[in-house]
Amino acid sequence: MPEIIVSKFFYNKEAAPLSYYKAHGGYEGLKKALGMTPGAIIAEMKKSNMRGRGGAGFPTGMKWGFIPKESKMPKYMVCNADESEPGTFKDRAIMTYSPHMLIEGMAIGSFAIGARVAYIYIRGEYVREAGILEKAIEEAYKAGILGEKVMGSDFKLDLYVHRGAGAYICGEETGLLNSLEGKRGEPRVKPPFPAIKGAFGGPTIVNNVETLAAVPAIILKGGEWFAGLGKFPNSGGTRLYCVSGHVNKPGLYEFACGAVTLRELIYDHCGGIRNGNKLKAVIPGGSSAPVLTANELDIALDIEPMMKAGTMLGSAGVIVIDETWSAVKAIKRITHFYAHESCGQCTPCREGCRWMEDVLHRILDGHGKMTDLDLLLNVAGNINGKTLCALGDAAAGPVISFVKKFRHEFEEMIRNETNALNGRLSAEQGKV
Repeated sequence: MPEIIVSKFFYNKEAAPLSYYKAHGGYEGLKKALGMTPGAIIAEMKKSNMRGRGGAGFPTGMKWGFIPKESKMPKYMVCNADESEPGTFKDRAIMTYSPHMLIEGMAIGSFAIGARVAYIYIRGEYVREAGILEKAIEEAYKAGILGEKVMGSDFKLDLYVHRGAGAYICGEETGLLNSLEGKRGEPRVKPPFPAIKGAFGGPTIVNNVETLAAVPAIILKGGEWFAGLGKFPNSGGTRLYCVSGHVNKPGLYEFACGAVTLRELIYDHCGGIRNGNKLKAVIPGGSSAPVLTANELDIALDIEPMMKAGTMLGSAGVIVIDETWSAVKAIKRITHFYAHESCGQCTPCREGCRWMEDVLHRILDGHGKMTDLDLLLNVAGNINGKTLCALGDAAAGPVISFVKKFRHEFEEMIRNETNALNGRLSAEQGKV
């Protein structure tokens, strides 16, 4: 029986209230943590090999350890619930069915780093989820889990929900912090990193919803237990995989890190490709991940194996594309998203994303040229690694991978459109 941690209450409409959560072992992790030293909690997190579930995959315990112990500035714990990566929908399920699991994880993390104020920054479109969180926080205050004396201890914690305005860029942690402070949602120049100078100038930890939701189990059962669940070194625990697109059973699946391959996920757990069609491509980590072909499925779903394959696990948003869908149309749609969401602060991203979109539009509109394919690669290369945040890379990486792996589709479309255009011109000249 596979270990289920974060999704154990999913799709249970009775699971959100505090009474249900406590009846099923909720807040026992926080109770244990309050009897530990902050250093011991961080040590357990380091042992767990928990890596951030938001996309970057940075070790959580190491991140918490960066907070300066003797800082005179207030410290903050911030949850990144912006979840704006296309193909990703795990965090909203956690907030819907297990809001207290998130609150407990935030309370443990806040105690470990010495924060007395914490924020959940949630994307503006998540109106229902924000309401569920507000209700859960109210319950936690009334029960003495939040407030002046957390569970009867000397630890004080206030927790607030802050709603964003729907900007993808605010999923980047420093853009998020700017927005939280009431500023324009633009990434900051780093260093300093948020752990040194973050929210309101104080040391700040920013963690993803799924990351924080796993913390209570780590503290309750121990870091070594959590680390042992992972199938590869330095990547412990379980992971939520969001599967969407052309499969028979899309949805959320929780497995130990690296326990299943991409092929097993699609065919053994998601029922294979819909309508009996053939698989064309898979985007394994949200729309910003470089695409894989149907011949590249025997890769374990974990961070290092995906990197070796030239892509990334990212947010674990697995987007499946079958043979009926054009690769050119798919990358045009993805590129349009990033061109629209670029904050405009960095010239390579602001201009380059638009250029890539324009070239792809030209190809789809029947006016493409074979030289456009090398132009796309050239523009993407001038974006990659040349921006303040990863949005530029998120836009360039998919374009490069689609053009390289499906170049024949681009060329065929350009040839067909060119021939059709020449045919129309010849017909018009014949009429004259």
